Amino acid sequence: MERAEVVLRVTDARTTGGRFISLEGGEGAGKSTQLSALAAVLRARGLEVVETREPGGSEGAEAIRALLLTGGADRWSPRAEALLFAAARADHVEKTIRPALERGAWVLSDRFLDSSRAYQGMGSLTDADILALHRIGSDGFLPDRTLFLTLAEEEASARAQSRDGDAADRIGGRDRDFHRAVSTAFHRFAQQEPARFLTVDASGEAEAVTARLLHALQDLLP
Repeated sequence: MERAEVVLRVTDARTTGGRFISLEGGEGAGKSTQLSALAAVLRARGLEVVETREPGGSEGAEAIRALLLTGGADRWSPRAEALLFAAARADHVEKTIRPALERGAWVLSDRFLDSSRAYQGMGSLTDADILALHRIGSDGFLPDRTLFLTLAEEEASARAQSRDGDAADRIGGRDRDFHRAVSTAFHRFAQQEPARFLTVDASGEAEAVTARLLHALQDLLP
């Protein structure tokens, strides 16, 4: 896969005290659990925290989420799927993320742009294609920090199976080779963008993982 120039820009929320943090990783890495735990710790420090997710996070984006995650594996072509994700993200940024940052809140999102890059930016679409859609739809908006949760494939698969059973969504239910390619993409992004990406070991007790995530944010905390 070709390497794309990442010329997007981080949020301008530094003047308000707000921060935008995304949690990324493959299926079963524990992003949702850790997002809630991290939000609780930050609230205990007196911060306003908004918990959100992608696809979703606003009324319009949640409607698109239902279209994206249900139905057969071939419901959408790769290009249609990428356009739907970009549309959902545009609404999410405009209606939820930017207003929260403007009032000084911290926004924690379970997935953001980098999931689209990893999941949709392969095959008939490239990383450059996904970044171009993001520039058009969301004005190149990026998190202040992206926390990439990593977990051994066997443990991640076991966690995902325990969580989803036989009801995995149409993207999460794709085959093992697809998810290995997604993991490879995330690792590549972390290597290419070390100023934004921090890799966090998601193995072990949940409390220990939360502590690692908090440590990865120390330089941003007031």
